[in-house]
Amino acid sequence: MIAACGVLAVSAAVPSLAADYVAIPAGSLTSVIANADSNDAIRIENFALRVTPVTNGEFSIFVNAHPEWRRNRMPSVFADRSYLHRWASPTSIGSSLNEQQPVTSVSWFAAQAFCESEGGRLPSWYEWEYVAAADEVRADARGDPKWRARILSWYSRNSESPVSSVGGVANYYGIRDMHGLIWEWVDDFNALFISADSRNQGDPDKLKFCGAGAISLQDKENFAILMRIALLSSLDGADTTDNLGFRCARSGNKEK
Repeated sequence: MIAACGVLAVSAAVPSLAADYVAIPAGSLTSVIANADSNDAIRIENFALRVTPVTNGEFSIFVNAHPEWRRNRMPSVFADRSYLHRWASPTSIGSSLNEQQPVTSVSWFAAQAFCESEGGRLPSWYEWEYVAAADEVRADARGDPKWRARILSWYSRNSESPVSSVGGVANYYGIRDMHGLIWEWVDDFNALFISADSRNQGDPDKLKFCGAGAISLQDKENFAILMRIALLSSLDGADTTDNLGFRCARSGNKEK
């Protein structure tokens, strides 16, 4: 994981944003990521997760309260040149974007800083995968071919299409937009196991996910989730893409 000392400090003087977090109960997860020691289920401790991804409007409030995270003040070590490039200015999203759309083109560093500003953090991959396994009525729908096909259909859409606003149908836990809207950062993105074939493809927005990328993974039929891992494991913390945003988590049952 990236050392915490490398992240710009966020002042605690500014009140955090009002956000809805839902308590996620503890449980077990058989991850798509192969465990080198065993294939046993992984224990997930209880935590809380933001109901929806962070929006343009919320991130606009954040950068205005924390000027060090504006694109015109951002050191290249914390974000690449595409950071918030669709915004009209360093402090305004402009008229071409919607405040209720999920914010994208944000780096891991910026996402982590935002989460810290409201007493949270980025979820781990296992936490994200645990919640993302649910459909509207089941905690784990991954064995359903129809559910997998529905999720996979999103990945065939044109990536240049405008991103919809947050607020899709809630899943079993009450969490929205885990699939079908954007990719999402996780805290341990650079600890995911993936073959080198998928890590060196250049522009993350144009990655071609070859089959060899799944050689260290289980449940290869769950291709939509495998593509998420391939994307995340190809990134550096300063990278941004037009389809990559984030949501925050909190340890324990810290609902808002």
